[in-house]
Amino acid sequence: MSIQKSDKIFIAGHRGMVGSALVRSLEGAGFTKLITRDRKELDLCDSSAVTKFFAKEKPDVVILDAVRSQGRLRGSPEPVRDAPVIFQP
Repeated sequence: MSIQKSDKIFIAGHRGMVGSALVRSLEGAGFTKLITRDRKELDLCDSSAVTKFFAKEKPDVVILDAVRSQGRLRGSPEPVRDAPVIFQP
């Protein structure tokens, strides 16, 4: 799959270190149809809100770099268990 500059790209986690660097990199490469939402605008744990968002925005590409650590992941003996479940099949 090749991402085109005309593609609508949703970047979840755009305020984090990796996500913000990705946004800057894509913008610098000429991508202009970047879609971002912060946690207050779109709760990724709310499947109804996510479904409505995707129906409205219709992104061509989704980059998921979102995590809600609540300060517990660093040094956690069970970091995977502490990480939130965002999507379930």
